[in-house]
Amino acid sequence: MKKAFIVPAMLIALLVAAGSAFADHHAVKVAKKDGVGSYLTDIKGMTLYTFKKDTPGKSACEGPCVENWPLFYRETVGPKDGLDIKDFGTITRADGKKQTTYKGMPLYYFSKDTKPGDTMGNGVKDLWSVAKP
Repeated sequence: MKKAFIVPAMLIALLVAAGSAFADHHAVKVAKKDGVGSYLTDIKGMTLYTFKKDTPGKSACEGPCVENWPLFYRETVGPKDGLDIKDFGTITRADGKKQTTYKGMPLYYFSKDTKPGDTMGNGVKDLWSVAKP
């Protein structure tokens, strides 16, 4: 009788753990840094950026730009730290690739950020800035 209860309980625990891991994989959270303030990161702490030439729902970063500013895309976003799921969306770019948006603005990484907490892209050519919550 005990075995019949233990196996389903273990299965439920595994499914809950897997669901939590999935949600965390798609998480966007808020980080804070002196001189930068609060900004968005992925679950690993890698900084997310916005581009001043973009318009809501449309990316202006194409070709070589995308090599330096890789796209951030998650099919679903699990917002943390008080962020609202309604502020996140997805666009399909002119090149056919999908990209996650925050408040309509496409999100990017910076290729020179090598570790969590790096914000080397902030202020580049006065066109790039950390994504502000």
